[in-house]
Amino acid sequence: MKDNKMQSTGPAPQENKMGTMAIAPLLAGMAVPIMISMLVQALYNVVDSIFVARVSQDALNAVSLAFPLQNLMIAVGGGTGVGMNALLSRSLGEKKQDQADQAANTGIFVFLVSAVAFGACGFLLARPFFLAQTDIAAIVDYGTDYARICLGLSIGIFGQFCFERLLQSTGRTVYSMISQIAGALINIVLDPILIFGLFGFPRLEVAGAAVATVTGQLIAAGLGLFMNLRFNPDIHIRLRSIRPDRMVVREIYRVGLPSIIMQSIGSVMVFGMNKILMGFTDTATAVFGAYFKLQSFIFMPVFGLNNGMVPIISYNYGAARLERVRQTFRLTAAVATVIMVAGCAAFNLIPGLLLGFFSPSAEMLSIGTVALRVISYSFLLAGFDIIAGSVCQAIGNPVHTLICSICRQLVALLPAAWLLAQTGILDLVWFCFPVSELVSLVLSILFLRKTMRAAEAKIAALPG
Repeated sequence: MKDNKMQSTGPAPQENKMGTMAIAPLLAGMAVPIMISMLVQALYNVVDSIFVARVSQDALNAVSLAFPLQNLMIAVGGGTGVGMNALLSRSLGEKKQDQADQAANTGIFVFLVSAVAFGACGFLLARPFFLAQTDIAAIVDYGTDYARICLGLSIGIFGQFCFERLLQSTGRTVYSMISQIAGALINIVLDPILIFGLFGFPRLEVAGAAVATVTGQLIAAGLGLFMNLRFNPDIHIRLRSIRPDRMVVREIYRVGLPSIIMQSIGSVMVFGMNKILMGFTDTATAVFGAYFKLQSFIFMPVFGLNNGMVPIISYNYGAARLERVRQTFRLTAAVATVIMVAGCAAFNLIPGLLLGFFSPSAEMLSIGTVALRVISYSFLLAGFDIIAGSVCQAIGNPVHTLICSICRQLVALLPAAWLLAQTGILDLVWFCFPVSELVSLVLSILFLRKTMRAAEAKIAALPG
């Protein structure tokens, strides 16, 4: 029978720092670059919206309506990256070099297939997608152009996800940060040039924003590939090895699919909340939108910290070093909680200042001040919930994390929001966020304990 496993042509690397370095400096070295790059990502998304809004309200609406499509790409790219990272880091921890290389090369193939699929959807379904939401011709035309460019050249965003996650999974997060920041800066610089036609360039308006975005993504992906080939000896990327392997693909999506679903259901939650809030006033939905932009600056550092933690957990679990797994979790959860407490304090102390970035009306300021303060109480629990869920994913129990996410956003949050809305008091609706996070906390503790007990039993059963 033919062996379908790729044979490594390079020497196996020495012990990775994730198995030897002290946890605190290791986590800092892994997570801080990712945290910085994710903050830059949050910043350029806001800047992107500011420039598009200067074209017209229809232009801004078109980009806003495209959010579900972009969110779906991010969900697929991020979830696939989680699955690939977990398998690759665990394989390195287990000293299975061939399996690690196979995870990397098969992962690249999967990302390429995703790009082709989204590209086809962009050209075929963009206009019907916008026509299903509005009959305003300008919005449909703007949105179609924007979506076709972003999805048609989605090889940029999927390539960026792929090569940056390969760097992260082997502990080389500084290189990942460099590629992300480079892509973001190129986007920011090109946005006004291409949108408004500066320095002799044609005025492309919304299409210019899309071209700026994909150009930044393509350059970031190219840099990521170069850095993996040049500075990442832990994996061996070979063109002939970029092919499907059924077992590897299955393992990637066994871990990654729950993450894809988790990120996708966020769009369902937003849609449901907007429907509930519209029953009060349009301003309430504007407040909800402003909240999402503001909270990204609190959650992005936690997600960056989380992404730095996952390969450490996976590697040391694969190496049967459960105490290092526990140490990593405790430290990460503590730091995440500190960040969230700071975010809660900011939302409570200076809500007016934060809302001021959106030129709020008196009504928006009044509604938003209460909303930010109430919602921010959920931050006190969210940090632990995020980290606990990712530990389950990293060890190989992604279903637990999926259940938590579904319960938080669909089972708890939306029904709570609807019930509170029946009181006719808008201020009470925002309490659905702390309520849902409390439900998630209970589930996270239960599932984390179950996952760690299973890990202990598995490691105890190992020979030697």
